[in-house]
Amino acid sequence: MYRLMTSAAALAMLAGAAQADYSLTILHTNDFHARFEPISKYDSGCSAEDNTEGKCFGGSARLQTAITEAKARTNNHILVDGGDQFQGTLFYTYYKGKLAAEMMNQMGYDAMTVGNHEFDDGPEVLRGFIDAVNFPILMSNADFSGEELLADTLLKSTVIEKGGEKIGLIGLTPQDTDELASPGDNIIFTDPSEAVQGEVDKLTAEGVNKIIVLSHSGYGVDQTVAANTTGVDVIVGGHSNTLLGDMDGAAGAYPTVVNGVQIVQAYAYGKFLGELNVTFDDAGVVTEATGAPIIMDAAVAEDDATKARIAEAAGPLEEIRNKVVAESGMAIEGDRSVCRAMECGMGNLIADAMLERVKDQGIDIAIQNSGGIRASIDAGEVTMGEVLTVLPFQNTLSTFQVSGETLIAALENGVSQMEEGAGRFPQVAGMSFTVDPSAEAGSRISDVMVGGAPIDPAKMYGVVSNNYVRNGGDGYKMFRDAENAYDFGPDLADVTAEFIAANAPYTPYTDGRIKIMGE
Repeated sequence: MYRLMTSAAALAMLAGAAQADYSLTILHTNDFHARFEPISKYDSGCSAEDNTEGKCFGGSARLQTAITEAKARTNNHILVDGGDQFQGTLFYTYYKGKLAAEMMNQMGYDAMTVGNHEFDDGPEVLRGFIDAVNFPILMSNADFSGEELLADTLLKSTVIEKGGEKIGLIGLTPQDTDELASPGDNIIFTDPSEAVQGEVDKLTAEGVNKIIVLSHSGYGVDQTVAANTTGVDVIVGGHSNTLLGDMDGAAGAYPTVVNGVQIVQAYAYGKFLGELNVTFDDAGVVTEATGAPIIMDAAVAEDDATKARIAEAAGPLEEIRNKVVAESGMAIEGDRSVCRAMECGMGNLIADAMLERVKDQGIDIAIQNSGGIRASIDAGEVTMGEVLTVLPFQNTLSTFQVSGETLIAALENGVSQMEEGAGRFPQVAGMSFTVDPSAEAGSRISDVMVGGAPIDPAKMYGVVSNNYVRNGGDGYKMFRDAENAYDFGPDLADVTAEFIAANAPYTPYTDGRIKIMGE
């Protein structure tokens, strides 16, 4: 009788356990962009002296410490990334994806979605990265079956087991990745909401009721996907470099809740580690979600072994980046929140430098996409490393001829997504124009002047840009058919460095060449 009662009691306890809540800590990063070393408040390089004085943020050594400590705070966790590990510093230029793979394996990532910058050097480099990491890489909203390098390695979704429960993970990448990077002609990108719902339905049919989307699509798209789908519990975001939480500069709450979906993002460049603590009931419904991005400031100690490894990896880069090339009398503004919305000091510098370099070749206008501007530069000595952090893509100058009509279409493309902070926003030299952000995309541009005269739609103009834009990047498809195109000029970073040097000490400025109505 005693034994029978014990068995009954045990069964009752097991039944109770089956109904217990399930807690999971989601640790997350996004848009790391090869910032293996600490960064300054400008998201650019930070000197060893400033780091010692506690003025720097991020870096792999701090991130390693923070991840180790965060994992120790919970008995059940996953570590995921929202894309764009690639591109941004000399580390990527030199190592491509190899150092990122090494660090992510060391830190114990469970999964990552593909960011657009993972395609910057084509499917080949992405494939090498996938082969080097020991966790799944995800991308649901694309048909990559025709790309043999990725067809058997990328996954649309996956299931991992943590704490005795199955968790479904789905990846998203920007639908316009074909315009933002170099994925080649064999990948077809599709609607994010439809792709997510398709994978949710598949996972649900397999009995998975806890579903997390890793989305490199931007804060706005993430909210749309949340509203348009059913069955998603959490979206871990990226792409828009959005800070969420209670701190100054945050764009929304952490988590932002839309249609019951918990949406998080952790800015960029390893400056924060996201930590979301989620509780699910037995049906897989989120009953509680709390947390915050943890800032990687001087209060987070650097892991000694990781610091030493990054210093070792930096060895081959030192000679290149420590070369002082110029001096700036003031900080040069290159922050994406400024340059993707209006005229900015760094945009003028780069556009002026391009135009100066080719003005004797019959070139009237320079156009630089703001998405190619990746950092600010502080006052004082300017090193080549700083310039390469601003312009890391190894783009070359392209010269070509197009009509005034095509130029107007190009400007309309450039300002068509400014409310989303898109990188296509144009910084220019040799021309000026007015933007009405309240107008419909496609009819926002007016008062275009070239060389002090109104633009003539029928006239042919000489233009300099970078080879990425000339070949249709960031939506500038109208330049693909340009006349007399030459895409193999000098490196844009070298041209910019030489221009700063020739005008040292350089004084950054804005002069009203881009006027935003309503401001």
